[in-house]
Amino acid sequence: MDKLCRRRSRTDHVVAPELARSLTEISFEIKRQIGLLIDRIGEIHEVIVGDARGVFLPDLSRFRQGHDRLCGLRLIHTHLHDVGLDNDDFTDLALLRLDLVAAIEVLPENGLPGRVYIAHLLPANKTKQPWEVLPPKRVHELEEDFEDLIDALEDEFIRLRKVRVADGSAKDRAMLVHVSPQPRTLIDESIDELAELCGSAGIEVVEKITQRRQPDNKHIMGKGRLQEIMISAMQEGAELLIFDLNITPTQAKNLAAMTDMKILDRTQVILDIFAQRAETREGKIQVELAQLRYTLPLLSTKHTAMSRLTGGIGGRGPGETKLEVNRRRAQQRVAQLQREVNKLGDRRRLRRTQREHKGVPTVSIVGYTNAGKSTLLNNLTQSKVTAQDALFATLNPVSRRLRFPQEREIIITDTVGFIRNLPKELMEAFKTTFEEIAPANLLLHVLDASNPEIEEHHQTVMEILKELEYDSKPVLTVLNKSDKCEPEELENLVNAYDAIAISALNRSTFEALMLEMEERLWNTNFEAMETFGGHQQAMTEEEFLAVMESRDAG
Repeated sequence: MDKLCRRRSRTDHVVAPELARSLTEISFEIKRQIGLLIDRIGEIHEVIVGDARGVFLPDLSRFRQGHDRLCGLRLIHTHLHDVGLDNDDFTDLALLRLDLVAAIEVLPENGLPGRVYIAHLLPANKTKQPWEVLPPKRVHELEEDFEDLIDALEDEFIRLRKVRVADGSAKDRAMLVHVSPQPRTLIDESIDELAELCGSAGIEVVEKITQRRQPDNKHIMGKGRLQEIMISAMQEGAELLIFDLNITPTQAKNLAAMTDMKILDRTQVILDIFAQRAETREGKIQVELAQLRYTLPLLSTKHTAMSRLTGGIGGRGPGETKLEVNRRRAQQRVAQLQREVNKLGDRRRLRRTQREHKGVPTVSIVGYTNAGKSTLLNNLTQSKVTAQDALFATLNPVSRRLRFPQEREIIITDTVGFIRNLPKELMEAFKTTFEEIAPANLLLHVLDASNPEIEEHHQTVMEILKELEYDSKPVLTVLNKSDKCEPEELENLVNAYDAIAISALNRSTFEALMLEMEERLWNTNFEAMETFGGHQQAMTEEEFLAVMESRDAG
């Protein structure tokens, strides 16, 4: 066996007859499977001794990896019985992207090589077959076409990749996975929303996979099912595996040990969207803080038992490992960012105090993400706030003045959109942003009337407001996108939510909304409390406007 390492295989053969015979004779003698990992120039890198049922491959991360190329190694191993290729062979072939895998039958009579079973990967095809199994042949019947076969396969992988680049579909490709015991309708709604999040993040969704079961603490789902998904991802050229839940550090570690694909969860996708959308310094600080807080626990997933070694009395070992250094630096960065966020929060509170001191009523627009909040603000105030048909287009709260026909003014604020299962890290990092809701005299709860999940969105927003302790504030429900609804359906929604129907793109639909806001903010017995000289006094509308005009003139 030691001599096998020093032998070279022919580059045009899958396996040379003389090498195959040496393998089967050794395997026959020790009653174990023997495997070789051979590169394309015929050099044998590994000789593997397994048991009677299989061989266990070593870490191959040092060899080349890529989604449009093979790893450059072929696995040749023996089978003590004529069973052909098994599931382990196909799994290794797909997950490790081997050039091919070949199993040589060991004849039970004399240990000579029998039939050779060969399989190789296939590029994307209409049948969606991930690999091709060639007809078994005797070792002397194998054709001298190994180099041509591998070159043709890699050329096709590269060609398909170039096609995706040419047609603009060369974005990150992802497989979405949802695992939970929830009803099927809720599962479908959740994974559809995750797909929408991926679209906002610039990720192309290749396939959605759902499974009704309790998530496994180790691998989230069954190991066999997970391997099938990874094989399908390889076939479709997917680089990302995105789970519709929050992955624990243990699960992240186990998944990383099974595949070299990038593993993400729902929270990481949301954080990625926020990172792309953040334009202001404040937004970038808050997003970085949220990302560090979320990824910091994942840094502790590796083994740290040997992080500090001591040698003798008073001895000192090699000191901190790279992992501990990274964790310490991340903690220091989190503390620094938190101080900056606190400073920004103080500035926000100062601005709010100044507005409150002037006695200007404040309205905050809240709602589920992509309900049309920013579009409503733009058309109410003739502003040009970023508004897109995408999730989380607005990150930072934007305040604008809104003048009513009776020469009354209010401050109206657009806030960051809510979403179900809003990550705790985002809630903490954007705490100062959510505080913009605190001084609001009225909340405009914008709902997308055309969305079939309107009830779930309504409940989500109300639950988050309750969690933020803003549920006691007066709320005016607004049904946006009413032009996309049937009249009878819209009427039922208006009655169900005691709401006002509008289209944020059509200013002519705002009349009822403006009248209702005016009624809520200034009732017929108008009275505003103004703090002046340390005392509060009730003022009429005329007195209030006079004070405002004199202050503005000053």
